[in-house]
Amino acid sequence: MVPDVQKIIESISQGDQDTVQVLLDSYNTQFRKTKVRDHSSDSESDTDTDDPDLLLREHLASALLCFINNQLQPAVLRVCLQTLRIVSRDRRALGTMVTESALLTLAHLGGISLHQACRQKEEKAEDQSARTHSQIHRRAASGCEEVANADATPLAVSSVDSPSCPVEVVCASTTNDLVHTCYKWTDDGHVMLARGKRDIKEENSDEEEIEEDGEVCRKEAIKVLCNVIYNSPRAQERASTLRILQGLWESLKQGIGSREPSSGRFYKLRLLFLLTALRPELRLQLQQERGVAVLTKALEQCLAVRWGEGYEVLSDSTAHPISKDVSQEVIEILKTLFNIAHRFHRQQPDEEDAALYRRLVAVLRHCLLLSCDGEGTLEEIQGHTVNVLSALPLTCLDVLLSVHVDKASHKWEGVNMDCVHTLLLFMDRRLNRTQKLKEKLTPILNLLTESSRAHRETRHYLRQKILPPLRDVAIRPEHDTTLRGQLVRLMTHVDTDVKNCAAELLFVLCKENVTRFVKYTGYGNAAGLLAGQGLLNGRRNSGDSQYASQYSSDSDSDTEEYREAKARINLVTGRVEAEQPDPMEGMTEEEKEEEARRLISMINRLSQDQIIQPMGVTVEGRLTPLWSQMRGCTLYEEEEEDEEEDMDLMPEGRKDKKME
Repeated sequence: MVPDVQKIIESISQGDQDTVQVLLDSYNTQFRKTKVRDHSSDSESDTDTDDPDLLLREHLASALLCFINNQLQPAVLRVCLQTLRIVSRDRRALGTMVTESALLTLAHLGGISLHQACRQKEEKAEDQSARTHSQIHRRAASGCEEVANADATPLAVSSVDSPSCPVEVVCASTTNDLVHTCYKWTDDGHVMLARGKRDIKEENSDEEEIEEDGEVCRKEAIKVLCNVIYNSPRAQERASTLRILQGLWESLKQGIGSREPSSGRFYKLRLLFLLTALRPELRLQLQQERGVAVLTKALEQCLAVRWGEGYEVLSDSTAHPISKDVSQEVIEILKTLFNIAHRFHRQQPDEEDAALYRRLVAVLRHCLLLSCDGEGTLEEIQGHTVNVLSALPLTCLDVLLSVHVDKASHKWEGVNMDCVHTLLLFMDRRLNRTQKLKEKLTPILNLLTESSRAHRETRHYLRQKILPPLRDVAIRPEHDTTLRGQLVRLMTHVDTDVKNCAAELLFVLCKENVTRFVKYTGYGNAAGLLAGQGLLNGRRNSGDSQYASQYSSDSDSDTEEYREAKARINLVTGRVEAEQPDPMEGMTEEEKEEEARRLISMINRLSQDQIIQPMGVTVEGRLTPLWSQMRGCTLYEEEEEDEEEDMDLMPEGRKDKKME
């Protein structure tokens, strides 16, 4: 049975709390699992004013926002907020939920203190409440009357297919009716949002009954705020103006100090992430409010971190896997950390900042080595950890290696490689994904590339795992099933970023030596990177790179199998090709010349028809149209011929002086 929304609005206008509770319980049960159609339009005209159901939902939201400002029974307030949460799924039906008074009300009910903002907006909120209350009575009498308050018209958020990075926006989901997000940066520093997978935190009514009514209501109010801010750019702007972030941040800091229950803090962390993802000025504000230090402390608290010497987090192999609730808190913290730290890698930190980032890296190293309930949860934590690591200054990542070595550790040259090994396994899993390859793979490829450049031990270890000495040269590099083969296949990927990242990692593992790079990948696969870096003439060796000091001690020893087959390897394909018959066998010299002229004529015709463009390599190692090179040579030769003709026309005496 479909609930009668008009009857609910009438009951709200009459103030009958018991009836309202019964009707809203029925409404919530009916629509709790309803999915909202994803809208791609970002214009205000996206709202369908002719849809009576949509107008009823807008009126219901307006009535509820007025109703919850009264003194209500806790159970009644809870069902009202649950209904608002359901309505807020649809950006078209936000109505008055995007107004300043509504945002202030929801923030107050969510436990976010906004004393200054409340004082400034108190009079306006009362006026808005009075107007809304009057409208409720009119709608109860006249039915589906259109909302008169134009200030409540919601804006739609554009949806894109992607993601911190590094990358990713935000994806949303409505389990628990709360947006779940992954994100991608645009060039101007903004975040684009798209709907995504369902939230892992399943709705559990039994747990909510055990919790205090006040805590449940605070959570519900924060959920509504998350949906409204995610769905409405106008609400995002007003949330920034009302300084909701400041109140939220103070609430979170108090919770971190007093060990607030995880169930309440998670939703505040989700709201913090949304605000910093959607508003660039709030990212800067949180950074200036020592956001990195406080969030690092929150991570330490969630994971019960125990410190050893220096920047080493002690691990306990007998510890139980962290729960899903703790995992979700950790994920929200990592996502927010990436929002405020995504440009740090471009900066040179001072001594105080470097110490803070190193402490954070130590905690992130611990995140990589965690054990969690559920394989998917662990990979999600590792993915967000990689995003944050890639955003931090490279000089601070030495903490990943500066830990003690024990018997169970992966080690290389006396250095603990547990973290690098975990990153390598993570990359291997991501290489086997077929969807969203760019968002999933490029952060880890970039992190391994830059770490290999900066830390010799990391490069040595990765090279032994990815580019071991060649033995089987009978198959093409891209057909190999090893990590090398998977990365070589990406070197010809249609996505330029994926292609460049994969090639750059292999190039760094080859010490940026062109000869060695071609040896492991084949010239055909390597040509893209070599052309982009001006290395098609093959003139750069390891010592020519700006990272030569890091590459100086590495060596490349060939196996016996490779040395035996080396002379027969086709450098273009990177393998030993079957012997092919000579196509000019038995032809005379005149026939060979005629065949060459015929091929030149065919190439010339294809070029003139703009089917192909013959290219040549300049002395700088870059590609250039071949005909321009030939025209340059021809002009030079013509100038020489003109000079010779001028010399022939000169009298003998003047010719001798010119030659001198």
